[in-house]
Amino acid sequence: MSEIRRAAHIGFCMGVRRAVDTVIRVSQQHSGVETLGALVHNQQVLGKLAGYGVRIIDNTSDIHGDTVVISAHGVGPQVTAELEARGVSVIDTTCAFVRRAQVAARRLADADFFTIVYGDGGHPEVKGILGWADGKGIATLDVATLRNMPNLPRKLGILSQTTQIPEAFAVFVKEVVDIALVKDAELHIIDTLCHDIRRRQSDTLKMAEGSDIVFIIGGRNSANTKHLFELCATVAETHQIETAADIEPGWLCGKKRIGVTAGASTDDATIDEVMLRLHALTDS
Repeated sequence: MSEIRRAAHIGFCMGVRRAVDTVIRVSQQHSGVETLGALVHNQQVLGKLAGYGVRIIDNTSDIHGDTVVISAHGVGPQVTAELEARGVSVIDTTCAFVRRAQVAARRLADADFFTIVYGDGGHPEVKGILGWADGKGIATLDVATLRNMPNLPRKLGILSQTTQIPEAFAVFVKEVVDIALVKDAELHIIDTLCHDIRRRQSDTLKMAEGSDIVFIIGGRNSANTKHLFELCATVAETHQIETAADIEPGWLCGKKRIGVTAGASTDDATIDEVMLRLHALTDS
C-alpha cells in the first residue's frame, strides 16, 4: 500500500483566490467582462471563468466591453492610463505582493536608481514592475547580462519577481554585488519575494525529501509551479501535470511514498481529481 501525502500548503494562494472570486462576482453582475491577459496561468481556472462569459484580451486595443479586469500579475502605469483614457470600468485584482514590488520599483526610480528585477522578462508581472521603474530598469536571471552592459549605473536597486526561489535570488544578489560594488557605488536590495510562495516552496521541498515520487499540479506557463518543480526535482523523481489525465500509471511502479503539491493558481477541484486518480491507481 502506497502512502500519498499532500503538501501543507497547496492550491490557490490568497491573491489568486481574491482575483478569481472577484471576477466571478463581477461577471454575474455585468456581461462582457474582459481580462487584460490571463487572470492566472492555469487553463482549468480560465476554462471555468470562460463559462461565466469572461473573455481574455491581449491589448487595450482589443477592448469591446465596458468592464476590464487587471490580472493578479498587475500592469504598469502606462497601461492603467490607457484604460482610463478609454473610459472603461477597471477592476484591479493585482496581488498585494506584486503591488509591493511595483511600489518598490517606483520609489527606486524616483530616487534615480536603475532597477534590476531578478525574473523572467517576458512574464506579465515582471513587465508591469518594470513599467513602474519608469523605463530605468532591466529584468534578467543571469548576471552576465549586467557584466555585458557598457555603462552599468552607479546606483542600483535590486528586486525579485515575487515567485522566484529565495536561494537563487540570494546567489544573484551576491553576484551583482561582486561586479557592481565599486568606488562610489550605491546598492539598494529589497526583498519582494512573496511570503506565501516562500513558505510553499519550503514545505514542498521537505515533503519531496521524504518521497519516492512527487507530482506538481499546475499550468505549464505558471512561474511558481515551475519553481516548485525545479526544487523537487533536485531530491526526488518529479512530474509536472495539469490534470489527473496526465498521470502515467507506469510512473507509480515500485513507488511507496507519493508526494503531491500544486501551484498557487491550481483550483481545489483539479487537486481533488488528481488525489482520486492516485488512490485508484495505487489501491488496485
